[in-house]
Amino acid sequence: MIMKKKYSTNALRAKKSLGQNFLTNKGVVDKIINAAELNSNDLVVEIGPGTGNLTSKLAEKAGRVIAIEKDSGLISELRNKYRDRAGIEIIEEDVLKLTVEDLRLKDSGYKIVANIPYYITSNFIRTVFEKWPKPELIVLMVQKEVAQRIMAKPPPKNGKAVSGQAPMNLLALSVQFYAEPKIISYVSRGSFRPTPKVDSAIISLRPRVLNLKPELKKEFFKLIRTAFAGKRKQLKNTVGPEVLAGTDIKPESRPEVLSLDDWLKLASVIK
Repeated sequence: MIMKKKYSTNALRAKKSLGQNFLTNKGVVDKIINAAELNSNDLVVEIGPGTGNLTSKLAEKAGRVIAIEKDSGLISELRNKYRDRAGIEIIEEDVLKLTVEDLRLKDSGYKIVANIPYYITSNFIRTVFEKWPKPELIVLMVQKEVAQRIMAKPPPKNGKAVSGQAPMNLLALSVQFYAEPKIISYVSRGSFRPTPKVDSAIISLRPRVLNLKPELKKEFFKLIRTAFAGKRKQLKNTVGPEVLAGTDIKPESRPEVLSLDDWLKLASVIK
């Protein structure tokens, strides 16, 4: 039997209130590092360094690492661990409340690597894309089910569902509007301490180049939120038949069968 290499679990003090599960599988850490496509010129913002297992590996490959940790109980250990390590900065902060301007990031001038509590995944992604300078690449550890939802696609035109394919949903459209998602690898729950109740996945998000006017973006998000608030209803009853007129979208369609391009088309009609 092949044994998976793990980091020591000594002194791990995961807090349930913060949704903490520390990654201990070295093989999974290596997959994250490879997915981040690092070089010595890279600036990496790591969210949720925990005990620093991933931080150390990031610092070996990247030029600089800014590690942001909310748990004050871990901060002193992290700062002590890296006090003599150039190129690693430890910041104590809640990433959702962070004043990102203080980091002095530039568009496409940094990468994000995050092993965040799963309950903040959606908020974190939205915060980065709407309030932060555009990153070059994002690599996240997320719940397996969430990764599959992010990768959702509408059913093919022939109507035959793809086995294992999640139906189109609000999260998928919101993420795919900003980035091209990819599942790098699935991760078993045994790769963490304490062991979570769910399996996980490493995903990468490569931001898109958006040449859209702010009004179109605003209309797009307003439209999909309206439609998916009544997702069991037909589009003619949520977005209205006048919006669908002149398009090839059937009024009887439900929101999960439309693609990203379909929604952008409808948003432009409204605008």
